[in-house]
Formats: sequence, structure tokens, C-alpha cells
Amino acid sequence: MSCFVLGNPNEPVYSGEIQCKGLGMDIDIFDEQGKSITNKKGELVCKSPFPSKPLFFWNDKNNQKFNEAYFIKYPNQWHHGDYAKITVNDGLIIYGRSDATLNSGGVRIGTAELYRVVENIENVVECIAVEHQLVNDTQVILFLKLIPNKLINDEFVLKIRNQIKYLLSPKHIPSKMIQVQDIPKTKNGKIVELTVKKIMNNEAVLNLNSLVNPECLLEYKKIAAELN
Repeated sequence: MSCFVLGNPNEPVYSGEIQCKGLGMDIDIFDEQGKSITNKKGELVCKSPFPSKPLFFWNDKNNQKFNEAYFIKYPNQWHHGDYAKITVNDGLIIYGRSDATLNSGGVRIGTAELYRVVENIENVVECIAVEHQLVNDTQVILFLKLIPNKLINDEFVLKIRNQIKYLLSPKHIPSKMIQVQDIPKTKNGKIVELTVKKIMNNEAVLNLNSLVNPECLLEYKKIAAELN
């Protein structure tokens, strides 16, 4: 039984890298077309069964949720949902969740860095950012939950834009900023970018049982109907 990647006292240590693949773990890095790549950022996958692999999800009829979570992107390959890279040293770098990454003008942006800036702005409680697919492009939409009785306006949007530009870059600035009443979360407190992204792009959302506040998704569906 092993993790995907591990430290190894018998191997050299390189700054910023995890030393090696876990024993018996047939992991690889795939590009968007499912081709193996080296020394490039891609999707972390496991190509063979492994002892610690779960057999099923509880109360998951026909393994629908299980397959959607791990096998829908690359058929018969475990898709872990993290960006990673195998380096020239055969070490690994884990970049974070691939479903929590935005593509803004061809530049990949981690949502965590955007949230760190925006949620430190006065009157912002929390936020969530997703990609919205257009005809020949995508745009990033930032949804904002503000303190009670605070309404978004042009001045406040400009303040957020300037803060993002100053602390991150112009590429990080969302195309739209929309105020919402609540941010959808799982029962353990994680915000669910993928669920909101699916709603904004008119895709089916199958698993709402894990959400603590699924009723707030109605507001996102109304916004999606107006934008699409």
C-alpha cells in the first residue's frame, strides 16, 4: 500500500520536488489528449490498479459518482484531479487541483492565489471564480459574497480590479464580477468550483448530496440563464 508520490532517504533531494513515485504506483503525467509527457505540467494519473484504490462510494448506484470523479476524463485511467510534473530528476512537483485552475487569455491561473487577494479586500466575505465558455473563447467570472447590506458597484469593482492587477497581474483580472448571496460548499467546508462551472456552462450537475447549501445554486442557474 503506497501513496502516489513519496520521499526516499536513499535518493538526492532537489528543491521544490517530491523525490519519487510511490512503490508499486504506476503514475504518469498526461496532457489534455491523454498522452504521457515529461518535464511539463499536466494531469496526474495512475495507469494500473493499486492496493489503496477505493472500490466504490457509499450509496453510489451503478458507481456513477465514482466513475465521474476519477475515470471520465481518461477512460480506464485513474485521473486524480491534480496538476503535476515529472522533472528531469525523476522527481515530482504537485501544483494543486486541476479543476481549481482558470484559463485566462491562455494563462493558467490557480484560484487560490486569486482568492487570497480578493478575500483580503474590505467587505468581501468570500468568493468563487470559474470559467464560462463563450463561442470561441472563455471568460473568467468572479462571484462575490459581501458583508450584509453591502452592494457591489462600479467603484468597488474597480477597487478589486486594481488590487488584483497590483498584487498579481492584469491576466488575473476576471472578465465579470457578480454579487451572490452565498458560495456553495461541501459539508467539510470546501467551495465547489466545478459545480458552479458546470452550471455556468449548461452542464448537468449530478452530485448535490455532498453540499451543505445546495439551495444557493438556484441563484447561479438564474445567472447562467441570463448569460447564455
